[in-house]
Amino acid sequence: MDYQLPPLPSYSLLPTPYSLLPTPYCLLPTAYQHMTDQTLITTLKHALAQPLPGWERQQLMAPENRRTDISRMGLARDDYRESSVLLLLYPDEAGQLHFVLTKRPEYDGVHSGQISFPGGRKEPGEQPQETALREAREEIGVPAAQITVLGQLSRLYIPPSNFMVYPFVGFCPARPAFKPSPREVAQIIEPPLALLFDEATCCEEYRQFPQIGRARIPYMNLLGHKVWGATAMILSEFTAIIEQHLNHHEL
Repeated sequence: MDYQLPPLPSYSLLPTPYSLLPTPYCLLPTAYQHMTDQTLITTLKHALAQPLPGWERQQLMAPENRRTDISRMGLARDDYRESSVLLLLYPDEAGQLHFVLTKRPEYDGVHSGQISFPGGRKEPGEQPQETALREAREEIGVPAAQITVLGQLSRLYIPPSNFMVYPFVGFCPARPAFKPSPREVAQIIEPPLALLFDEATCCEEYRQFPQIGRARIPYMNLLGHKVWGATAMILSEFTAIIEQHLNHHEL
């Protein structure tokens, strides 16, 4: 997959890239709240089967150094490793849609305390979807039998770790009884889907990195947690898919 990079956009102090899109995001959650579960499944299955926005939307939430890395590398390395993640949707008791994120335990490592989707490395003989479902069971205790897989988002290459990530979207008809793995999950985070459509969710900050120095990092503020990197990039594409189909009256 060859990434074609547009020019680096110019952000204000607190960027709101979603506000650049034509549909007011404040209207989108209301439309979704009036959908039945079956309508949601049908709509998202249809949307995910269409051509996806891919890097065009992923890059809006890409760290500044990530754009440079991908631009310099072009195609992913031939020896990349594969992993999968699951963006799992479910309604609460009031019918409001949520999705699940996990916070990693604190440890002496580069991923300590990070916020991410349930997911992990592909095991020998697995298909990417099987990896996503297995990791959801192992990390948050949701068995595959409870999940309807709606489709797949664009794969995403992560240069620092040399992983190709395959994101899948799943749906549970009710809030799962989460059983997080103490070894892999310090906290279950359950943001309402509506937060993705709030302009105040998108922020940025500058961070210092040992190899590249100071870099601008876009992130999403979800329930007080800073969600950045690959997770934010995947969510950026997902919101674009929802916006596109609502804007074209496909619901």
